[in-house]
Amino acid sequence: MSSVTPDQILTIQEIKNHLSDRKWRINNLYYIRDERGNKVLFKMNPTQEYIYDNLWFFNIITKARQLGVTTFFCILYLDQVLWNNDKSAGIIAHRQEDLKKIFKSKIKYAVDNLHPWIKEKLGSPNTDNAYELSFPNGSNIFVSMNTRSGTVQFLHISEFAYICQKYPDKAEEIVTGSINSVHAGCMVSIESTARGSEGKFFDFTMEAERRRKEGQILTPLDFKIFFFPWWLDDRYFLSEETMIPEESKNYFKNLEKQHQITLTEPQQRWYVKKLELNGDKMTQEFPSTLQEAFSVSQEGAYYANQMSKVYTSRRIAQLPIDQNIKVDTYWDLGQNDFNVIIFAQTIGPIIRIVDLYYNHGEGLQHYVQILEEKKYRYGKHVFPFDVNVKELGTGMTRKEQLYAMGMHNIYIAPKLLIADGIEATRRIFPRLWFDEERTQKLYEALVNYRKQWDDKLGQFKDAPLHNESSHFCDALRTLSTTWREDLPVVEGYEQECEQSFFT
Repeated sequence: MSSVTPDQILTIQEIKNHLSDRKWRINNLYYIRDERGNKVLFKMNPTQEYIYDNLWFFNIITKARQLGVTTFFCILYLDQVLWNNDKSAGIIAHRQEDLKKIFKSKIKYAVDNLHPWIKEKLGSPNTDNAYELSFPNGSNIFVSMNTRSGTVQFLHISEFAYICQKYPDKAEEIVTGSINSVHAGCMVSIESTARGSEGKFFDFTMEAERRRKEGQILTPLDFKIFFFPWWLDDRYFLSEETMIPEESKNYFKNLEKQHQITLTEPQQRWYVKKLELNGDKMTQEFPSTLQEAFSVSQEGAYYANQMSKVYTSRRIAQLPIDQNIKVDTYWDLGQNDFNVIIFAQTIGPIIRIVDLYYNHGEGLQHYVQILEEKKYRYGKHVFPFDVNVKELGTGMTRKEQLYAMGMHNIYIAPKLLIADGIEATRRIFPRLWFDEERTQKLYEALVNYRKQWDDKLGQFKDAPLHNESSHFCDALRTLSTTWREDLPVVEGYEQECEQSFFT
């Protein structure tokens, strides 16, 4: 986008010569207000041009900050409704302040500052409705925070991961209402920075990435994935000399080794300075890889700092099961019949979480059979306090039933307040390692375990959000409230253990 002094720099003849070229129109006809409030001519930057050249019907975009993706789709969809009859475009914003900014500084401002000849040709829009413009050709464009009834041909959803995190019911309405109302052959665009590995944005992205990896041919109702890491943006560099910590050097080496991402020294310097500013939000704001984007701890997450250290210290790895060491199990007998079993081996001060099993709708015999099928050499089996509760149907406790099925070495975790159990889990985190494949659902749940959000007060409640993630975290809380080891964990000790046990 470039600043201009004259209100209009194009002649009528120039416009007529290029009016049938959509890409030319987008790059030459529309003015917007930039972040500083200046009038600028919209011109596609490299990210926006890449999206334009590779557009599909359904598009999902995971990105770093400040790439102008929503601005691009505002202008693209505005152009579509201006030059096509009876079309409708909708922009769903995630916050009230963004709704106002998108409508006033992107859409309405672009219409108000069209060339006089174009304004005369198109006719005056109807601006009676708040955050909506309708035109004499029967087309309209609107910005809203909520879903709307009726069919749109072009739909853009901004910061969808934020909506999924804070307002899951609203996210569900957007999917079942707005997205489902867009028919095959029309266009949907969803963009967001990632906010943890759950919710519809995560689900759509991972499904699109799976199709991409498998080389599937997409239907008009399949999402095409776009990912824009920070290092693709040529603005992100720092010329001035600065010290690069050893931990960051190792991180850059790992990017090159595992992902073939080679960063220049100016890029590395920029990253280090931004890391100082953003801390554990860095992978959310400026992800280097798609996996990293979704490893970020969410706002209101209980284990934000702890999981950030798990990822940066590379404690998610391939952990072969040591046949000479017993496997202990830690259980959650969850509500709604959702049960989780964590399998762990202890080596000195290190707890290696080597396996995971979860299911619902099955009786206790099923889980005992699963343990037998895995053929591990078991140590203790630790259950939450409610294993001692008698069931109305049998008059037996679940502990008594398990004994009758041949399970021994049953231990019971103390009954603690949830807050105390969460704090115990935080303390044990420096000891934890996770098998990358077998326990993926667990470490993703730990990223997503967070407080409930109070819509009315606009703040988090002091209580966990009860969803699927909470079952996995409850099982880990069973471990953390019962595990004992005499050796203290000292800062950096996990790196020594990596060399001792995993080489």
